[in-house]
Amino acid sequence: MRIARIVHPEGIAFAAVQGEPGAALDDLVASEIDEHPFGTVTFTGRAWKLADVRLLAPILPSKVVCVGKNYAEHAEEMGGPAPADPVIFLKPPTAVVGPNAEIRLPANSERVDYEGELAVVIGRPCRDVPAERAAQMVLGYTIANDVTARDQQKADGQWARAKGYDTFCPLGPWIDTTVDPADLAIRTELDGQVRQDSRTSQLIHDVPKLIEWVSSVMTLLPGDVILTGTPAGVGPVRPGQTVSVTVEGIGTLSNPVGRRS
Repeated sequence: MRIARIVHPEGIAFAAVQGEPGAALDDLVASEIDEHPFGTVTFTGRAWKLADVRLLAPILPSKVVCVGKNYAEHAEEMGGPAPADPVIFLKPPTAVVGPNAEIRLPANSERVDYEGELAVVIGRPCRDVPAERAAQMVLGYTIANDVTARDQQKADGQWARAKGYDTFCPLGPWIDTTVDPADLAIRTELDGQVRQDSRTSQLIHDVPKLIEWVSSVMTLLPGDVILTGTPAGVGPVRPGQTVSVTVEGIGTLSNPVGRRS
């Protein structure tokens, strides 16, 4: 199932996106989910063409847990070795925006980078989860862009400010509940030019390990999101450009870039 959050003529709702993967919006239907997508999903019976609704971020998490330097080549391009254990940090929920929402660059940063990532959406409350049980805690997978004010990251020595601005965590276009995250192609394009091109099989710490590690530190709640790390090829964005992150089996997350007013 592909689970989206949509704005429809009467409000906001979760919906199941139905139709062939890669089909045009006119050929996809959003069927409204009753209440929420956790547990047994039921439907209201209402549906709209996807072209007639607006996609929002597919989930509003209580927290976004991110993983740094989880691809060896990215660790190398950042000037250091890959860490032996996952390095985690948080983005605030207020950083989350959906597909086609503008990434707004702050005036006090001279360099803001894209970072395309696979994201895990947690499906049930959990703590101290062993890796062999991690898949049971997952609702599904979506796409993220861990937007980063790189100059501030370097200047501060920690990452909260550089990664915490409003609009610095695009998520979407939906949550896929059936995809296997072990070996998916991941690609980031800037104005149609490929800048990142890798596979999730290159993750140093895979999804089960990350869930085990993060849940040993903090309780994860339904809807929480874990960003699994970005491959090599990160680089700056400028106003007027568009960043698109594609993950095999899920879809494409695209966001234009502007300036924060």
